[in-house]
Amino acid sequence: MNNILRGINLYLIGMMGAGKTTVGRLLAQQLGYRFFDTDALIEQAAGGQSINEIFATAGEEAFREIESQVLAELSAYTKLAISTGGGIVLRRKNWSYLHHGLIVWLDVPVELLMSRLAEDSTRPLLKDAEPQKKLEMLLEQRRKLYAQADIRITADASLTPEQVAARIMAEIPKVIKPEVTAPDN
Repeated sequence: MNNILRGINLYLIGMMGAGKTTVGRLLAQQLGYRFFDTDALIEQAAGGQSINEIFATAGEEAFREIESQVLAELSAYTKLAISTGGGIVLRRKNWSYLHHGLIVWLDVPVELLMSRLAEDSTRPLLKDAEPQKKLEMLLEQRRKLYAQADIRITADASLTPEQVAARIMAEIPKVIKPEVTAPDN
């Protein structure tokens, strides 16, 4: 598989709770890549502030700016599996970085996202009186952007993270053309 990818980064996109971090770690292990989670890097870049604290003190726009900077830095490297924040697709300039690699959309139904996020208080965009409606609205806003991914994996509760990773690995050769070598003269 490494021969097919030729060091190209994998960017996992999708809604919060889709499993991007878990699946990204598995893919990194299988590919011999390094794994990065943009949210964890954003917290480091913000001096250890949590995503919630960044949203509360600086606002979403400041968070999105740090997110773009982190993505820009990561895209300069190769052999990375990168889990991105759910809203990374909202900024046009982020797509120029994402297109440096292979973009994988983990498409998960809202009901499953809600069950995964039910006890999670670290998601600032879900601090809402009706979190499921908020999640549905966010997905509707982002769906066309997510659909621009190179690979779309639809996952439901029956799939383990390992099965999702296996599906991604099976799709990679379908979207990356093998390198053509010149014939020997």
